[in-house]
Amino acid sequence: MCSCSPADLKPKPELTSDPAGAALTGNTVTLICHMNPATGWDFYWYKHTLHSETKTQTNSYRVKIDSVSAGGQYWCRAGRGKPVYYTQYSDALWVNVTVSPKAVVTVRPDEQVFRGETVALRCDIKWRGDTEWTYRWETEGTSYQYNSISTQELNISSVKDSHSGKYSCRGEMGTQHSQRSDAVTLTVSAEAQAAVRVSPQPWLTEGDSVTLICEVTGSSTGWTFSWFRDDDRLSDSSRGAGGSYTLSPAALQHTGVYTCRAERGRPAYYTNYSNTQTLWITGQGSPVSLVVRPSRSQHFSSDSLSLSCEDQMNSAGWTVRRYTDRNTEDCSKQTGSTCRLVSLSTTDSGVYWCQSESGEKRHPLNITVHDGDVILESSVDPVIEGDTLTLHCLHRSTNSSILRADFYKDGSLVQSQTTGEMSITTVSESDEGFYYCKTERGESLHSWISVRGLGIISDLCTFIIISYSM
Repeated sequence: MCSCSPADLKPKPELTSDPAGAALTGNTVTLICHMNPATGWDFYWYKHTLHSETKTQTNSYRVKIDSVSAGGQYWCRAGRGKPVYYTQYSDALWVNVTVSPKAVVTVRPDEQVFRGETVALRCDIKWRGDTEWTYRWETEGTSYQYNSISTQELNISSVKDSHSGKYSCRGEMGTQHSQRSDAVTLTVSAEAQAAVRVSPQPWLTEGDSVTLICEVTGSSTGWTFSWFRDDDRLSDSSRGAGGSYTLSPAALQHTGVYTCRAERGRPAYYTNYSNTQTLWITGQGSPVSLVVRPSRSQHFSSDSLSLSCEDQMNSAGWTVRRYTDRNTEDCSKQTGSTCRLVSLSTTDSGVYWCQSESGEKRHPLNITVHDGDVILESSVDPVIEGDTLTLHCLHRSTNSSILRADFYKDGSLVQSQTTGEMSITTVSESDEGFYYCKTERGESLHSWISVRGLGIISDLCTFIIISYSM
């Protein structure tokens, strides 16, 4: 005889889950109530306790795992007929819930990149164990879709403007997935441009210290830098640290035109060469001076210009050399120590200096040729503190002062004159800066006006007025 109770004689379903084992928040778990035979039954589901139930007509039930609290004990049973005939409850099934890890996207070399660079985006998920994730990428705002790519790293060999946009990823492990990463914004700009500046100043005497700083406009991550003087690459890299190149102490042979260039990545991506920065270093009482006639740094195209290396004792052996458009060369029209340019063009703009037969460089000056109708006239010599600074706004047709002119310093209006002439009667160091003039006939280039104390002038006999087109 069987001593079983009526309940023991009822069929007992088996409860399983898909996926088996731990579930991740943000996903779903499918519970399956196995009956044999499986047809003709309704199914009842219980979470945490047997006091509340959910009924389905299929033997599967999807549980949305919104939080860790969704985990715990689950049961099921089946029923059919009227009145309902119930099976036994299944054994309790523990659903373990773990907080889903969040993916993180990193970008090499940077989120700000330049056209033509190689870019790598990597999806990382911090997770215990030996879980093998499959990775899914999503993009927004870009012309490219990478949804079908399942690799951990997304490589773009030559990035284009159309790659700009937002990139995010998540990991998948069977039917479970991680939290989606925060989106990173990839910005693709035009070709990278290096820029060089000098601290504290580009004119100094031998023994002083000076630092050149190279920067990439709009970007600061992952760059290494190369330095050039007079278009020759400098091999003494020990002077450089990061984007800086320091001369300490500076010597006469360090005089020259400096540029820099930056690179990063593999294969290497190079920026454009920087602007030029002239450094000039003089000794006590320089023996030679570069004399410019007419004595100004700005000149009209088609005009004539004379530059001479003049020595109080003997100017023999000194020649005029120049640096124009990344080329170092002798002055093309040179007789002895005098260079004569009969019909100037904008290609004659550059840095000119005197050079001895032994290679010693002295007195660099920046000469700028303007094909517009207005130039600013100022002395090529430094203005001595306490003296008067006089500037003229000249017109091409008359080569004389324009009656009505506005004068600017560092972009701000300082004087409006009806004489075409501006004067500062007692100059101080605060008057240093970039000056230009503007009239109804046009605008001049910008020139750097330097102010020197009496003590400095006695030691430093070279000066540069830097002109550039704005």
